[in-house]
Formats: sequence, structure tokens, C-alpha cells
Amino acid sequence: MREPENQFLLDIGLPASMTRDDLIVSRANREAAALIESWPDWPSSAAVLAGPPGSGKTHLASIWAQRSGARSCDPTTLSGADLDAAQAATPLVIDGLQPGGFDEDALFHLLNAARANGGSILMTSVQWPAAWQVRTPDLRSRLLAAPTVEIGEPDDELLVGVMTKLFSDRQISVDAAVVQFIASRIERSLESARLIVDRLDKAALARKSKITRPFASAYIKEYDENQDEFDF
Repeated sequence: MREPENQFLLDIGLPASMTRDDLIVSRANREAAALIESWPDWPSSAAVLAGPPGSGKTHLASIWAQRSGARSCDPTTLSGADLDAAQAATPLVIDGLQPGGFDEDALFHLLNAARANGGSILMTSVQWPAAWQVRTPDLRSRLLAAPTVEIGEPDDELLVGVMTKLFSDRQISVDAAVVQFIASRIERSLESARLIVDRLDKAALARKSKITRPFASAYIKEYDENQDEFDF
């Protein structure tokens, strides 16, 4: 199934769309989606989304940012401008907090400013706040008090829904059983779902072939045998 060099395409295609219309909701992310959609009626000024890589945290954070008009903050370089925004009650989204990878004083001041001025902060992380290795007692207390919603690893329902929509957006007709077959054989992440759709589309165009179960099976098998080349 190897492509001729002039047809072998390794780019990842168009950037993933991060709108509410592109969000597929399943058991894995239903509670997180409900949190996003319940804003501004949150019980606290801050909330946390926690889940494994590829579970859709950034997509949900992006939807909330669009909904709330939030300012995006770099978790590794929380700035004075971020604090000014919090003091002005501008919502903030801090996507990708990692243990030991942020300024504790800066985050503490942001949380205080949001609470004092009626703002909101949405934070995302692979881990729950209890595992963020926070040394400042008051900050640790604030984080542990913030509502935390866990996003599960994408289930079959979510992967199938995402791939079905991605194929549909490309105006590609793929049998539901084929999509289910693909979902059961790829890494369980939304990024993997997006990449396999992109690359199956390109491979099918190059070979002038429909995406059938044998076609998808051979392509996935080739990837498994050539992971370094595919960089999947």
C-alpha cells in the first residue's frame, strides 16, 4: 500500500475546528460540556477541566472562550496583562497547566482578582489540582475548592461521532460500519481521529479509491509497520 513519492502526503491537513458546532458529546465528555454551557452560572469563579491528552480539553476551553469572550493566558508565563484583565472581570482561560510549570504567586493573584471582581477562570490540565505540586497553602486551598470535572478517554461513541462529522465535512461518504472499524483500531484520542480521517482522505484521493473496510485496514496496517515514517 506504499504511496509513490510524489503522492505520499504527510501533512496533517487543515487545523481542527474548535467551535461548539464541531463538538461531539458522549458519556466521556458530557459533564465537561455541561460545565462549559452552564457558564456564567458557575458555583465558583474558577473551574478545572482534567483529562488525558487527546480527550478534547482544548476544544472545550476554546468553546468556553468564544462563549465568554475570555482572554487566553500562557500557563508558563502568567503576566501582568493577565492580572489587569482579571481585575477588569475579563474571563481567563489557562489551557495546559502542568505540575511545577507555572508561577504560583501569579496564579494566586489571578484567582483572587477574578473572585473579587466577578470574573471567571477556566483551567485545564492532564492532572487534577491535587497533583499540581502546589507549595503555597492558600493557592492549594483555592484550587482544591474549585469545581473540577474529569474528561474521560474518548469512547467509541465519541470517536465514531467525531470521524463521521469529519468525513461529512469533507463530503466523503463512508459506511458507518467502516467508521466503527477504524475507531476500534486507532489510538483513543481525538487528534488520532482527526489525523486518520485526513490521511485516509488523501490516500483515497491518490489511489482514486473509496474508503472501504479493506482499504482502511490495509492503511492502518501499513501505519503500524511504518510508524517512524508516518509520525502519526
